[in-house]
Amino acid sequence: MKSPTPTSIQIPRVLTIAGSDSGGGAGLQADLKVITALGGYGMSVITAITAQNTLGVSRIQDIDLDVVEAQIDAVFLDIGVDIVKIGMLASPEIVRTVARALKRHGAKQIILDPVLRATSGASLGGDDTAQAMIAELFPMASLITPNLEEASLLLGRDITGPNDFKLAAEELLDMGPQAVLIKGGHLDSSHTQLTDFLMWRTIEDGLEVVQSKEFKHYRVNTPNTHGTGCSLASAIATYLADGHDLPHSVAKAISFVEAGLEAGRFLSIGEGPGPLWHMHEFYKTALPDEGGKY
Repeated sequence: MKSPTPTSIQIPRVLTIAGSDSGGGAGLQADLKVITALGGYGMSVITAITAQNTLGVSRIQDIDLDVVEAQIDAVFLDIGVDIVKIGMLASPEIVRTVARALKRHGAKQIILDPVLRATSGASLGGDDTAQAMIAELFPMASLITPNLEEASLLLGRDITGPNDFKLAAEELLDMGPQAVLIKGGHLDSSHTQLTDFLMWRTIEDGLEVVQSKEFKHYRVNTPNTHGTGCSLASAIATYLADGHDLPHSVAKAISFVEAGLEAGRFLSIGEGPGPLWHMHEFYKTALPDEGGKY
């Protein structure tokens, strides 16, 4: 591996291990857009190929396990990785393959978005996959970012609202990760204010201390919410790799996604729920002009 020269420039190196979304709105395509928009260098390991658009997922093809592992090896052995963001892992075998490879390379920061179901309702991983994540990846994870449905699947009971978040986060933290962010975006539309709940461990004077913080923000009135979970986790990962602490990274990531939802309110991409507008910092005119065109 070549050593940096005195004039070399280092930027956050973020590896996404996730499924491919042929529609471009979620999965590793969304991850790479976010990482790039926030000034990181994005790399990818494809775990599955989905035939997907704004109307849903019609087919999933898992990538061979040796190919998944080879992708991880190729990135770590040459470019290096500051932080790993994990998304869709469609089978227990892929979970175990990814965990084994990351342990071998000594991955230090891992953000796990336990993607088990698409927004359209399509299953992206069953109970066996969830249990494999808990056993293999939760103890390695710096942060897990389940939404309400994913938290319910992981805990085996319904998590329905903010009053459930603290206990749910405690139970998920007991499963091994260093931090848990429960996302409230799947609350029904009667909730105009949303709450995300972060709980994390720190060491103070040699003792473990558990802290928590609520992030309250308004619901953006838009159907274009495809890929919000992937985008949030990738934004958190990129901010962490850039040196921000966890609560600040979460706050900045929520603001980034909220701005993307606001900027993408009027985008017409596909016949179903479209994506947020990831490039709002660079192209601020994602609004219809007088002629109704972009």
